[in-house]
Amino acid sequence: MPELPEVEALAHHLRENAVGRTVTRVDLASLTVLKTVQPPWTELHGRAVTDADRHGKFLDVVLGDLHLIVHLARAGWLRWSDTLAATPPRQGRGPLAMRVHLGSPGEGPGFDLTEAGTKKDLAVWVVAEPTEVAGIARLGPDALTVDRAALAALFAGRTERLKTALTDQSLIAGVGNAYSDEIMHTARLSPYATVGKLDADALDRLAEAVHAVLVAAVRRSVGQHAARLKGEKRAGLRVHGRTGLPCPVCGDLVREVSFADRSFQYCPTCQTGGRLLADRRMSRLLK
Repeated sequence: MPELPEVEALAHHLRENAVGRTVTRVDLASLTVLKTVQPPWTELHGRAVTDADRHGKFLDVVLGDLHLIVHLARAGWLRWSDTLAATPPRQGRGPLAMRVHLGSPGEGPGFDLTEAGTKKDLAVWVVAEPTEVAGIARLGPDALTVDRAALAALFAGRTERLKTALTDQSLIAGVGNAYSDEIMHTARLSPYATVGKLDADALDRLAEAVHAVLVAAVRRSVGQHAARLKGEKRAGLRVHGRTGLPCPVCGDLVREVSFADRSFQYCPTCQTGGRLLADRRMSRLLK
């Protein structure tokens, strides 16, 4: 899933390549991807891209007084092309959901919004204000702005596990499954730690880790071509997606806890005092 660093990089890429260009045509290949009716998506035609922004994990393409908001979900992506095909795509065929031409079709540049797999969660809104999108209106503070004091205030009295809290967009915006694993590993904290019980030292380490992990990822990602961002993300991960490989800090094997449709990874030596966390699919959890 694209998270804060990748969406920030995509926004940067659009600021560098799309701002100043005019939308000449929008091809809607999947009717279900569009979540708004008014204003109609055809209102984008003839509008110039004036900016690109990010709200948590939402991408915001600004076209004057309208915003094309995109949430890429788990398997969505933005593909930039210096020359897009002129032939309109067939609806319901393949991964393409929407195509935005920023020049003469068949000659000019633009971007595709695509989604792999059969579960289609990619979502697009055309709105006058970003906060008209319910997911944006519910966002907590952006993860890049959260410091130690903010974390203490956000977590005070809460009983969620740390893994759950870090990925709750209404608490902290922008962090998903992969970077939460990296943050917890860097902070040397268990995914099952109760956030309201974190002591002062743990909060200090967590705040430092949130900043260090995300800033480093943004620096690696911004300036990369959109097609290379996924590979750049994987290359920078120390524990997420590395089950069975040695921890780069201590050499212990990275372990995994699986859920119905996702999993997280952690290092027992670095994060849980050597204790293994039982798989959520089992009836007993080790704390």
